[in-house]
Amino acid sequence: MKRSNLLSLILLIGIGLFGQSLFVIEARLSELVTGVHGMADIIGRATPPDLSSLADIAWPALETLDIALFGTVCGVLMAIPFAVLAARNVTPSRLLYFFARSVIGLTRAVPDLIWALLFVTAVGLGPFPGALALSVHSIGMLGRLFAELIEDMDMGAVEALTLTGAGRTQVFSHAVVPTLLPSLLGIALYRFDENLRSSLVLGFVGAGGLGFHMLTAMNLFQYREVSTLLIVTFLLVVGTEQISAALRRLTA
Repeated sequence: MKRSNLLSLILLIGIGLFGQSLFVIEARLSELVTGVHGMADIIGRATPPDLSSLADIAWPALETLDIALFGTVCGVLMAIPFAVLAARNVTPSRLLYFFARSVIGLTRAVPDLIWALLFVTAVGLGPFPGALALSVHSIGMLGRLFAELIEDMDMGAVEALTLTGAGRTQVFSHAVVPTLLPSLLGIALYRFDENLRSSLVLGFVGAGGLGFHMLTAMNLFQYREVSTLLIVTFLLVVGTEQISAALRRLTA
């Protein structure tokens, strides 16, 4: 089959898949247009923002930031050993390889929202279950990316150290880590950005932070406070993105 015919076939399949998705999700654009006035009404009630509540928002904002920080750091620390076991070129055995891949796949397949619900039932409401949920979910996301980095790395330094009689721990600390450290840090910072956004959603299931306060304000129809929470969320996300980008440039 010619390349042009193959591309045309792929395009037709893509159009067909998109068409069936419109049917499955019951897309009704006319209702969206007629319902714009309801959205406008909520926006009108949310303005101007209630800036008097800023003092009460400071602590939830710190909780949100710390949930993401805890989840990222713990996720990285737990993902690294699983990534080593899940990399074909450095894993000590095939059994450990499949075990690590299974753990990485499971923690990635289960959404962080489900992990949060499980941990809420275990330790109660608050920021701790949200931080635990992000930690576990980060194992799957980071473990897979770290394992692929290790599999694609230049094995020259590893082979050289192995020939000198160095053990696995020495090979990892003196060959693997120095080679991959900039890439590992970059991925970890990207994951922190994702965890910050996820921590906001986890608040809707009782995991604390800005998300929990936003849900409470919405349930009480305090839309001006909701708009203030959204502004603080925007500033928090943009600020951490800028800091993460600066750190990635330093480690590149």
